[in-house]
Amino acid sequence: MRRRGDERLKEEIKEHLALQTEENLRAGMSPVEARRQAMLKFGGVAGVQEDYQAERGLRYMETLVQDARFGLRTLRRSPGFTAVAVLTVALGVGANTAIFSLLDALLLRSLPVHDPQQLMLLEWSARKSPGYHSSFGYGDCISRIDVDNPTSCSFSHPFLDDLRAQANMFSSITASGGTMQLDLSGSGPASFVQGLIVSGNYFETLGVRPAVGRVLAPSDDQPSAPTVAVLSYGYWQRALGGSLSVIGKTVGLNGIPTTIVGVAEPKFSGLAPGSAPDAWLPVSVKARLTPNWDPKQDDAGSIWLVIVGRLKPEVTQKRAEAAVSLLFRNEMLYGPEKFSKESDDPRVSLLPAQTGLVGARGDYARPLFILMIAVGIVLLIASANVAGLLLARSSARQKEMAVRLALGAGRGRITRQLLTEGLLLSLIGAALGIVLAFWGARAIVAFVATSTDRPLGFAASIDARVLLFTTVITILTGIFFGLAPAMRGTRVDLTPTLKDGPASIGRAGNHWFGIGNLLVVGQVGLTTIVLVGAGLVVRTLQNLRSVDPGFDTTNVLNFRINPTLAGYKAAQVSALYQALQSRLSEIPGVRSVSYSSVPLLVGWEQATSFYLPGGKDSVESEFLTVGVHFFATMKISVVEGRDFSAEDFALPSLTPDASLETSRSRAGSASPRPSNPRPAVVNQSFVRQYLGSASPLGRRFGSGDGKDPGYVIVGVVRDAMYTDLRRNVLPTTYAPATDGGTVFELRTATNPSSIVAAVRAVVEEVDKNLPISDVMTESESIDQLLFQERLIARLSSFFGMLALVLACVGLYGLLSYEVTRRTREIGIRMALGALRTTVLGVVLRRGLALAVTGVVVGGAAALGLTRFLGSILFKVLPSDPVTLLAVAAVLLAIAFLACMVPAYRAMRVDPLVALRYE
Repeated sequence: MRRRGDERLKEEIKEHLALQTEENLRAGMSPVEARRQAMLKFGGVAGVQEDYQAERGLRYMETLVQDARFGLRTLRRSPGFTAVAVLTVALGVGANTAIFSLLDALLLRSLPVHDPQQLMLLEWSARKSPGYHSSFGYGDCISRIDVDNPTSCSFSHPFLDDLRAQANMFSSITASGGTMQLDLSGSGPASFVQGLIVSGNYFETLGVRPAVGRVLAPSDDQPSAPTVAVLSYGYWQRALGGSLSVIGKTVGLNGIPTTIVGVAEPKFSGLAPGSAPDAWLPVSVKARLTPNWDPKQDDAGSIWLVIVGRLKPEVTQKRAEAAVSLLFRNEMLYGPEKFSKESDDPRVSLLPAQTGLVGARGDYARPLFILMIAVGIVLLIASANVAGLLLARSSARQKEMAVRLALGAGRGRITRQLLTEGLLLSLIGAALGIVLAFWGARAIVAFVATSTDRPLGFAASIDARVLLFTTVITILTGIFFGLAPAMRGTRVDLTPTLKDGPASIGRAGNHWFGIGNLLVVGQVGLTTIVLVGAGLVVRTLQNLRSVDPGFDTTNVLNFRINPTLAGYKAAQVSALYQALQSRLSEIPGVRSVSYSSVPLLVGWEQATSFYLPGGKDSVESEFLTVGVHFFATMKISVVEGRDFSAEDFALPSLTPDASLETSRSRAGSASPRPSNPRPAVVNQSFVRQYLGSASPLGRRFGSGDGKDPGYVIVGVVRDAMYTDLRRNVLPTTYAPATDGGTVFELRTATNPSSIVAAVRAVVEEVDKNLPISDVMTESESIDQLLFQERLIARLSSFFGMLALVLACVGLYGLLSYEVTRRTREIGIRMALGALRTTVLGVVLRRGLALAVTGVVVGGAAALGLTRFLGSILFKVLPSDPVTLLAVAAVLLAIAFLACMVPAYRAMRVDPLVALRYE
């Protein structure tokens, strides 16, 4: 009964509410106000209160729309101010969005496979390095082999077979074995492709579908199966124009007939970021495609397969990890070959493939994180800049605010209006910033692409996650620079503000700790931090470029060939090299020609271990096989003994073993053992570290097994950097190159890039089926080696200059506003006899004092923050005084120029005009 009574009461009040609303409308009220007044009269019943709350929400939305319209009209009335503010926000938001889009592409996007969270990477670790006879790492994961507490994600083929047979924790297990450079023939001119060796169930395990044709199947991964390949979508489009006729076509890969059976779907370019093969081939064909294949490369002592497995839904990661570790431990300790001891504690960890497969993250993540900090600071500077502009503008609008308050507007209402204007500026700037971000991200990716001749495997795009990031920073930015004017606009003293004019309004806020002054000091301080960081990185790049590598890097052209992939036998390779060397030296402008197994200073290396006479422990040396006239071509001086002669190349060579994992080792298999020691040239570091003060000439060293005669030293050359400009020169052994792939070096009299076409023509004349690759000058190779430093230096310098411009604009704006605000005061002073130079000095002192304060604060902060750059700096300390002083001098000089314009304008004030100033 009571409930029915309440319902009846509600109905009656709603009828009265409708009547009251109609009456209010007839009285001239707006619909919203008429409804609100009626609700205030009948707001005591729960049902009506709900309606009242709904109406309040509608009214709030209507008020928000009104605020937005008023804000847009206000901004339209000040086009100059609006343009500067919008551009400032666009630069700050755009820079952050561009860098975040790259971080998103590299670190945050899920693997382009089905259900990536169930995909696990296997990684082993131990206290000491196992006794493997060969190990290969491809950059897929963080790998350390010949160190204490080694770790790697490479496993042997027999372990993969045991894992599939015994481990029932996975619904599927697959593996990949790194890319192989393959000689492609039968599809236009001879060329190289990068083929990734994978298990037959690779695509099935990952859930990757074909775009055209089919993907690999387990039946393809059988020794008796015909050789097939699946192309990547990017290579299919880039090299073959997306032609459907390639499906089912047979081409030659290293001379092996291979049928193209399909193309992978577009979204899948590889598991590890930055690794984008041209094609995928079954593991079973590796022996057929590898020249001079040695069965030992596939036994239990050779680790080269990266294994990933998909967990069963009911199996936990910890349980699967325990089972796989037990299997691995049994193989290492109790298998046919014992590779570890009990005390070494070998074990396997399961890592999510999303994070475990680092790939190119190691090359790009650190620079991007550093740049993300830099652009974050730029955004703060931009926000402070716009806040200062709005603050100055709010001072000019104080009379407007006072009138609105006097007419009954609430302070919260005015605060909401001013915050709405700030958000409008932020949103308009962000819209322009997204356009700048799209262009900037593409430009950065294009620059990154110059560091490699391979597809990156990732691209920046403005997706939903990037837009969410942009939206969040846009709202926060708008609130940040809208708060200061909102706070000032609501703290207006009505009586004096309505009574007095602008001259009296300007008397407030002259103290040094005003919001405007603090914003300028903050901008200058943050700019100092960015500029100091940029200066340190630029000095690092300069220091690296000024390092003496031990050879002449100018006017040298490199290109790589591998005749063994084209079917050449060892006996034919030496004759081919001599023929090419002779023909290339006849090209006009070529002064000298030679070759080596790998080029210098491109990040590649070969290494070997050997025994000195009478030594019990092996020692290590970098190893490089070279051709005739190599030292003369590279201008590496011979300091003792002799260079290699033509007779030295008639002897069989010995390439280094694969016991040392290298960054991009291209070592081949060993040639037949000779009966006499082979001639070798060593560098000065080799002599100092291993031979002491005795004459090195005629000294022998070798494998220590008593079967190999090893090497005899015939000469000593100057130390030359091999792999990296940052590290000291290590002991290096040079030996004659007679087989395997090689890199030709041509020293020219002019720009080496001008002879590229002639070089290609010569190689094609010698053998049209012999492709060449990695054609670049030595200077370009070093630029690629210094990619990280170049990227950080270039972008941090750009963002530093942007921060400098924004800070100086902020300082200029504050002083211009001060001069305008105090025009009447300046006129009175000058009318009373003040000199123009005095007025000039007052304005300059104020501006420079703010700049000096900002530099001091920013310099102190930079001393603490730049220590995080220590790992990328070279021959410069994070607290380098030269950089700090140079940044301070540049900042103060630019600040002085920014102060001069308003100071000069103040000096030119006409007292008569100023006394009439309103």
